[in-house]
Amino acid sequence: MPTEPDPVTADHPAAADRPVAAGRLPLRRRLLPVIALLLLAPWAAECSWGGFAIDDFLPVLIFLGPMYGGAAILIRETTRHLGASWPTIVLLAAAFGVLQAGLVDQSLFNPDYLDDTQYADTGTAAEATLVPGLEFSLRQAVDYVGNHIVLTICAPIVLIESFLGADRRLRPWLGRPGLVVVGVLYLLGSLLIFASDGGRKSFLASPLQLTFAALVVLALVTAALLPHWRRPGRTAGGAWRAAEQRDPRRTRRVPHPLWVGLLIVLVHLGTDLTPGWAGVAIALGLAAPVGGLVAYWSSGVNWGQRHVLTAGSASLVSAAGFAYLVPPYSPASPTAALAGDVAVTVITVALVGGAWWRSGEGRRTATTLAATPLSRGPRSG
Repeated sequence: MPTEPDPVTADHPAAADRPVAAGRLPLRRRLLPVIALLLLAPWAAECSWGGFAIDDFLPVLIFLGPMYGGAAILIRETTRHLGASWPTIVLLAAAFGVLQAGLVDQSLFNPDYLDDTQYADTGTAAEATLVPGLEFSLRQAVDYVGNHIVLTICAPIVLIESFLGADRRLRPWLGRPGLVVVGVLYLLGSLLIFASDGGRKSFLASPLQLTFAALVVLALVTAALLPHWRRPGRTAGGAWRAAEQRDPRRTRRVPHPLWVGLLIVLVHLGTDLTPGWAGVAIALGLAAPVGGLVAYWSSGVNWGQRHVLTAGSASLVSAAGFAYLVPPYSPASPTAALAGDVAVTVITVALVGGAWWRSGEGRRTATTLAATPLSRGPRSG
């Protein structure tokens, strides 16, 4: 995922010196994006691709919200408090994906995890890519962890941030007390899944498997927290130094946001071209160069919030389109299944369309700020 400039401070650096208005907002407005992310993360993770019929949407939000939503909030807040951006979010999202599938519900190592669902026949395909010694399917690992990265974490974060004004988009939403509350909520939600029959399903991975998953999580978290991902020209509030913005190497042209989204959708489609080791190679072979290309584009000042939005939500749009072609986990009536798929389409279009409209407000706000005298209030950052 990309590293984006703040639409206000990127176009008008002097705007970075204005007082931070977000800290003076009423508690209700400050908590609104937190609650929205808490609810959107589980819906995107489990419902957006057709995994549940419409009458199961609410239970998913209630039972999986603390774990999925809590993780998304902690990852987003950790990144913004550090003054880092999307590389850190992606690496922490990958760590969460391994933690979830390897240590919490342990679906990565349980060959019978999907036997009580309508995806029981995927076990044969999974066995074709077993990793010797660790006994997990690399195909399933790519799918499980990849979906957690793009659907559970990145898409919800980018959508909620795009709805916010440019002055709040890259700033933390919670202080230490709020982070402690969310952390406890996440731990309780994870413990519920670990202990429940429908979560871990009474399976316990071997010590070797658990150790392997824990080491991968540790490595990803360590990589995510490297200072390399924090821009030296950025203040705590998200502003970039004007000198860095004037660097001709960062004024490169970038394609229209919709072309970026289309490229990512094509990668999403290519990951399912063929099963087995060849399919894994194709999936990784497509994702790596496209990810590098997006990272290259995003390092320039012409990369705006709408580019971030399309890059972050393209997989969600693709998943919603294919919801009509896949069955939900549990058998459901055709009416309930179709109603769920239609609801997914409506919700996805509303979220992405609304975020697209709101993300354009930042540039108009920047123009307004540039036309008005600077505040005499204290400088931020």
